[in-house]
Amino acid sequence: MPLLNKPRTAVPGRPGAHIASPSLSRLRTALTVFFALDGFLFAGWVVRIPAIKEQTGSSASDLGLALLGVSAGAVVTMTLTGRLCRRYGSHPVTVASGALMSLSIALPPLTHSTLALGLVLLVFGAAYGGVNVAMNSAAVDLVAAMRRPVMPSFHAAFSLGGMIGAGLGGLVAGGLSPTAHLITLTAIGLLVTAAAGPVLLRHPAPVAGHAAKGPGKDPASNPPPRRLKGRTRRIVVLFGVIALCTAYGEGAMAEWGALHLEQDLHAHAGIAAAGYSLFALAMTAGRLSGTALLERLGQTRTLVAGGTTAAAGMLLGALAPTVWLALLGFAVTGLGLANIFPVAVARAGALAGPGGVAAASTVGYGGMLLGPPSIGFLADWFSLPVALTTVAALAGGAALIGYSARKASVPQGS
Repeated sequence: MPLLNKPRTAVPGRPGAHIASPSLSRLRTALTVFFALDGFLFAGWVVRIPAIKEQTGSSASDLGLALLGVSAGAVVTMTLTGRLCRRYGSHPVTVASGALMSLSIALPPLTHSTLALGLVLLVFGAAYGGVNVAMNSAAVDLVAAMRRPVMPSFHAAFSLGGMIGAGLGGLVAGGLSPTAHLITLTAIGLLVTAAAGPVLLRHPAPVAGHAAKGPGKDPASNPPPRRLKGRTRRIVVLFGVIALCTAYGEGAMAEWGALHLEQDLHAHAGIAAAGYSLFALAMTAGRLSGTALLERLGQTRTLVAGGTTAAAGMLLGALAPTVWLALLGFAVTGLGLANIFPVAVARAGALAGPGGVAAASTVGYGGMLLGPPSIGFLADWFSLPVALTTVAALAGGAALIGYSARKASVPQGS
């Protein structure tokens, strides 16, 4: 870990020397833009869920099944995306997936039935899963080349994008139709992809400890073979389960938080949308301080403290009798969840490259796969507040697993 805490410029003749420091800076900026765009587009969709629920006439359980399309599409494409990253490089796949996500976000408001909504969300979810695996794989390579644990900063950009997307969504919720809003997001997404994409396409992905195959050749297209087997597979799956527990919470906050505030606590639509924005703001703050936190506390303490904090915050957010207490609970939940997923994915990627990122992400997004229908059915059987307490339970589970994994280590040179 000490080497990871110190930035360094590549020395000629040593691993990483084929990637110049200015290139690393440009790559970091471009990747940060894609993480922010991902959060911005996803938040723009989730704050319009209540309006689209009304438009399609869906019950809570019907909506949960339709939202399953996002997670199902993401999980189905994640393993495929890992293979595409190994073959073509994570940078081109990131750009292509970003463009597809920008286009697919315009589809949900064009539907008028639960079935149609679920089908178009499969497409949106496929793009969402693809861009998440590809850009996280690219970020793992860049973190290794920079020799610092800066992975939380990329996820901070995602949260910041989510905060801005949710905030703008709340502002326009009363005066702009979901169709006009999301088509506008398509245009913004394509413009940002066109601006940041060329940087990723022009620069090869750095591979720490692995010399380039030749001048101008992308080493990501010929990565060192790292198959998931034995102890490696078990550790990757363990990190995936930690990611699952927290992805469940992030998905629940994104897809049910606004509805809880509006339906159960009678908040105005703008305040309900601001709930996710506050959650994203807290996650952004937590992730911006994530590198310092990891350097100070280490991974195990960060995981345990984060899971415990998120569990307490979600109990308050789900069961509070007033809007303002619920918003406070959402903020505490965001702080707690902030660095758990980035740490889990980064550890899996350091162990097994794009395959590790894909495997951990696939297991992790199983939380999103289980979350929407589970919370929808529990909301019908009991109530939405009771259903949301499952987020607290899984956050506590992440803390326990993180503590149990304290002796799990990535082999040297992985």
